[in-house]
Amino acid sequence: MAQEKYGVLMVNLGTPDAPTPQAVKRYLAEFLSDRRVVDTSRLLWWPILNGIILPIRSPRVAKLYQSVWMEEGSPLMVYSRRQHKALAARLPNAPVELAMSYGSPSLEQGIDKLLAQRVTKLVVLPLYPQYSCSTSAAVFDAVARILQRYRRLPSLSFIRDYAEHPAYIAALKQSVERSFALHGVPDKLVLSFHGIPKRYANLGDDYPQRCEDTARALFAALQLPADKVMMTFQSRFGREPWLTPYTDETLKGLPAQGVKHIQLICPGFASDCLETLEEIKEQNREFFMHAGGEKFEYIPALNDDPAHIDLLQQLVTQHF
Repeated sequence: MAQEKYGVLMVNLGTPDAPTPQAVKRYLAEFLSDRRVVDTSRLLWWPILNGIILPIRSPRVAKLYQSVWMEEGSPLMVYSRRQHKALAARLPNAPVELAMSYGSPSLEQGIDKLLAQRVTKLVVLPLYPQYSCSTSAAVFDAVARILQRYRRLPSLSFIRDYAEHPAYIAALKQSVERSFALHGVPDKLVLSFHGIPKRYANLGDDYPQRCEDTARALFAALQLPADKVMMTFQSRFGREPWLTPYTDETLKGLPAQGVKHIQLICPGFASDCLETLEEIKEQNREFFMHAGGEKFEYIPALNDDPAHIDLLQQLVTQHF
């Protein structure tokens, strides 16, 4: 019997190649054209996207990227590459490729590289701890489309999510406790997850439940009183209702309730990015402090922390 050859495809969302309006426009055009992300009728959506959103948002978003851009590039790409390098070092006998759902390196490039090495079992790891139709399912769709070009297919293992994985919860717990030791125990620990339209959840997306599963497991591990913790949803877009409570509105109201010191973590982000470093660490910090808050700390994403790499290694080797 021929020996199996495993390959791993790590997938994150993606990022512009540069903090410029042109690069941001290219990235947003690809991202917001995916039906898994925006399911509005194309007849209605294309004029709005190309005539209003891209021309107006691209320069604005480019300025936000400029405020968080690192010497090595976009934060999401920098940390994703570090994760890739660290995981590859742990798996010397299995090729590991990094790909992005939107932008580069593309999913197609990653799969082509792995299959060129005669991989017989492909493990796809979307770096989304909580499943959503707009993230994990979008990766599944794209992988399926790309594999249609091939006559010879590998066996496929798709890691749906890891919202309650013990190593994931342990890594989050370690990160929170490290922050508490450094800054003191806050009045409240806030878990902010990326939002999705409520309509997606009503149609069957179990993302809200998976976020609650993570929050419940982490709160239990930390053994904090119920009044010391809460979860919210950030990054809403457009006019329709999204999952609540909204992070920004919540932070504006906490100081009036006597909550003067908060620490906030974004467990749904495997890597720090625009949504954590600019939206949370800068913008939402300002909301809280302006409303009368006294102390705000952002707890970084797991990024390339060794405990995170331990988790990623466990996730993929369970399929070997």
